[in-house]
Amino acid sequence: MAGIARGRLSEERKAWRRDHPFGFFARPSSSGDGATNLMSWDAGVPGKKGTDWEGGLFKVRMEFSEDYPSKPPKCKFVPPLFHPNVYPSGTICLSILNEEEGWRPAITIKQMLLGIQDLLDTPNPNSPAQSEAYQMFVQDKASYAKRVRQEAAKNRE
Repeated sequence: MAGIARGRLSEERKAWRRDHPFGFFARPSSSGDGATNLMSWDAGVPGKKGTDWEGGLFKVRMEFSEDYPSKPPKCKFVPPLFHPNVYPSGTICLSILNEEEGWRPAITIKQMLLGIQDLLDTPNPNSPAQSEAYQMFVQDKASYAKRVRQEAAKNRE
């Protein structure tokens, strides 16, 4: 089974190098000795133009298991982000990253990162993961938008 996960990730890496969305990055992490770890990726998701997230680059750690692509990777913002669908730990609550919901083995790293970008500006109020961000999003959109702009400013590259 181990060969399947690593083989798929190796192919994903090649596909990403050939074609990835502007402003994004995704690459396997390196260990201290310079070796590449295909099972752990560092990625960057830019805020969409025309949204309160614009200008920010949000770092995501993707941890793949030997069960990938049968099971989705664990994805989290590092550092954690102020967002209704991001747990205080930074873990991202998104249906396509959830084995019991929208995950399918055909979903690529590119699709996951585009989905995370979409989630930034279109939170799902039916799946709250962080109470302060959720409460502000549903009760005070103006304060929420201001806080999001502060998040984007804090995460500029």
